[in-house]
Amino acid sequence: MKRSADAIVVGGGLHGLSSALHLARRGLEVIVLEAEFCGRHASGVNAGGVRTLGRHVAEIPLALASRTLWHHMAELVGDDAGFAPSGQLKIAETDDELQMLRDTVAHLQSLGFDHEELVDAQQVRELVPAIAPHVVGGIWVRDDGHALPYRAVTAFRLAAQRAGAEVHEETRVERIDHRAGRWHVATTRGSFDATHLVNTAGAWAGALAAQAGDAVPLEAGGLMLMITHRAPPFVTPVLGATGRPLSFKQFANGTVLIGGGLRCAADLDARHGIVDMPKLASSARTVTALFPHLKPLGVNRAWAGVEAFMPDGIPVIGPSRAAPNLVHAFGFSAHGFELGPIGGQIVAELVTEGRSTLPIEPFAVDRFARRAAASFQPLQEGSSS
Repeated sequence: MKRSADAIVVGGGLHGLSSALHLARRGLEVIVLEAEFCGRHASGVNAGGVRTLGRHVAEIPLALASRTLWHHMAELVGDDAGFAPSGQLKIAETDDELQMLRDTVAHLQSLGFDHEELVDAQQVRELVPAIAPHVVGGIWVRDDGHALPYRAVTAFRLAAQRAGAEVHEETRVERIDHRAGRWHVATTRGSFDATHLVNTAGAWAGALAAQAGDAVPLEAGGLMLMITHRAPPFVTPVLGATGRPLSFKQFANGTVLIGGGLRCAADLDARHGIVDMPKLASSARTVTALFPHLKPLGVNRAWAGVEAFMPDGIPVIGPSRAAPNLVHAFGFSAHGFELGPIGGQIVAELVTEGRSTLPIEPFAVDRFARRAAASFQPLQEGSSS
């Protein structure tokens, strides 16, 4: 077992393994330390959406660049990760919702983005003939799609290992310390050291960042999904809704995956999410409102992954402001899967070149501290509160 390397990556999810792959291909010796097994949490158990639709504006350049990599996934990692370019459709059920979507598309076009296309009721029915008649339109992104999360994680892991990275599972990081120009990482299976450290520890990344002096208001939570019994084919695109939570797709085997950012509690010590069945029931009702013919369809199983959420809904990506040779990539707030391929490339650029070719300023680790300082207005002498 190798104990020293050029870079240590903490966390064996998709972003950690993508970082390891890109770093190893740049010639660095890389060690990945994973507390349980790769893809155990958010990366391996999410809905698998490859989505540029509905992104925060700051994420759009990254999401578009990452989507290009998804369309060439087999070339990148030797496996297409089950990627299906099905398109994604966000539907409007009322005229007010349709106006919201119209405004969104107009705003994006004013910024130079044309990947989201407004479609009317007839076009929605051409895309999804089985949808309920009350749907009045939507936004269509034809080059989006979906993939198989655990297969993607495995593909990146195997590609990283072929490039020379070492992956150590069941190796939980307990403490990090920078001294004498190197990072020293204490784990449940002994100590490791490296020049560079990459924090992709997901819901547990905030604690590591704090050890390095980068305090962030990360909140861990569960994210729920359920999958049904098989049904005859009736929908090809991934569907979302405007007025209520929904993420919905049908696989080739006929099963239907239902989600939509449905949060639940998570036990960080026990390292698992806690499924909330009443919340899942509300999501099921949304599905049957849009596809009444699914009412008799049974649910096969439900689960919850553990995810890291940031207050502003966008991740932390970038260098530490408090410690040398430390790069963070965490807090993807339930939409990090699609960003995984480009996220690793950005991390590798930051480690080896000290910069990113894509704009990452909005994701700075110290943005919350800077906002807090800017909002603090000390009383002037002689003033009253």
